[in-house]
Amino acid sequence: MTIDEARDLIAFNKWANGLVFDVASSLSEEQLRHVIPSSFPSVGATVAHIVSTEWVWLQRFLGDSPDRFPTWVTSTDLPALRSLLTTIESDREAFLAPLTDADLERPISYRTLAGQPREDRLGDVVRHVVNHSTYHRGQAATQFRQLGIAPPGTDFILYVWNARR
Repeated sequence: MTIDEARDLIAFNKWANGLVFDVASSLSEEQLRHVIPSSFPSVGATVAHIVSTEWVWLQRFLGDSPDRFPTWVTSTDLPALRSLLTTIESDREAFLAPLTDADLERPISYRTLAGQPREDRLGDVVRHVVNHSTYHRGQAATQFRQLGIAPPGTDFILYVWNARR
């Protein structure tokens, strides 16, 4: 992976998360909290998990190893979550801005939330962050459908066709 590819994947992730937030923002508080079993019990909880996990990985990029998710992971306050995500995305873009292809090969050391020490190549972790959010966006899409709401199209090729230009 090159640094340009990493930045493109992160831009795709930002675009796709934005589309999910756009649809989630149209839901009532009742719909956001409505129990629809999946990895997380509701659209609101799924979206909050995406944001909190992106926060955890950003902290690891920056050399910190949180030992728990932030307290706001239980929030369904979408404007607040979207603001947090915007900050996370800006901070991640600033982190990636000066990096080179060689930097993606370097290991980052961190501890998992369970306290286990890990060391992974930065490029692999970037791929993981995007893949993880893609997985949960798919779950949110299913939850939207079960609420009778059309989910957004967040496939990478749609990003290429519409947003990357």
